[in-house]
Amino acid sequence: MNSRRHILVAALACAPLAAHAAAPPVAQPVTTTPPAASAAPATPAPAPAAAPTPATAAPAPAAAPAPNTAPPAVLPAPVPVLAPFDVHRPEIARWVAEVVRHDAFSRRSVVKLLARAQPQPKIIEAMNRPLERVAPWWEYRERLLTPERIDRGVQFWLDHQLELERIAAQYQVPPEYLVAIIGVETFYGRSTGHYRVIDVLSTLAFDYPQRGGYFRGELEQYLLLTRENKLDPLTTTGSYAGAMGVPQFMPSVYRRYAVDADTDRKRDLWGDWDDILASVANYLHEHGWAAGGPVLAETTAPAGDPGLQQLEPHSLELNETVGALAAHGVKLGLDLPPDTPAMLIPAEQRDGPAYRVGFHNFYVITRYNVSARYAMAVYDLASTLAARVHGTPP
Repeated sequence: MNSRRHILVAALACAPLAAHAAAPPVAQPVTTTPPAASAAPATPAPAPAAAPTPATAAPAPAAAPAPNTAPPAVLPAPVPVLAPFDVHRPEIARWVAEVVRHDAFSRRSVVKLLARAQPQPKIIEAMNRPLERVAPWWEYRERLLTPERIDRGVQFWLDHQLELERIAAQYQVPPEYLVAIIGVETFYGRSTGHYRVIDVLSTLAFDYPQRGGYFRGELEQYLLLTRENKLDPLTTTGSYAGAMGVPQFMPSVYRRYAVDADTDRKRDLWGDWDDILASVANYLHEHGWAAGGPVLAETTAPAGDPGLQQLEPHSLELNETVGALAAHGVKLGLDLPPDTPAMLIPAEQRDGPAYRVGFHNFYVITRYNVSARYAMAVYDLASTLAARVHGTPP
């Protein structure tokens, strides 16, 4: 089996997710000169004059030209050119000075790079409306657990079974979760993002004050990553949040958790499946995945119970126990000790409210993407894939 199979990166048939939301349109190259208008249809030539009649008859008049009924050509409006980042802005100048001081970059190289970054205001709209925050669970699940995603996941597992078994044993993380995460993130490598990472991170670092500090840190990490991994900072692409490769690692995560699994001195998260799968497994392992531990349980909860309403169902912390939930009438389908840490999770259905219960390994998945709906989708896809591959009901 070829463990370094190159990935075919193609546009998703369904709306891409990335960091887990439908991406906005790509900004196209712009020009200050509008395209030339198409020529208006030519007026039909006059009909030829009738042949002369005998001298006693008056000549027939020439036919009048047919009227031109085509609408006038409309010139498209010029596409506005976004000004590059002003490196003299105080917050940009301070950031440049810090990076130069901390990371031994030359000021000239950092300024030159920022001057070639293109602001992308559309991505800020997407950041404010990610799918996992605005869609109810049942809709989010339908978007992700499609028959095509399941079928391709099964085929991917069978194609990479040896690598998956070896990596799963090494890191003590079940293979179905490795496959499910890359299936949710990038449809098994088909859609790794089409934004220039330098554009995304610069935009979010300097024009997105809600999380500017975080993204200024990621922009610095990106410069370090491109230097260490010999990536071109102007051509590397990723999601609208700046996540890269098949597992969609942010620059700081890439630097810390990516693995050179085949010891070729490169950590390639776009084209080397050994590196990709081992990096996902390493991330989960380092965040405390408990081998053999439960992930998620279905539950029945009494509707309208006032005690249940006092619980915090939107927290991603393990702030409850199985025993405390049972005291509020939450029944699980698993036999677990009463002191097992747990969290109550909303799982809205078409016909009304519903809940599930997550455990430590569910919390670990939310460290990959801080969203209960994301983690539920990974769990459901992993369970479905494992059932298909092993021939057992999910």
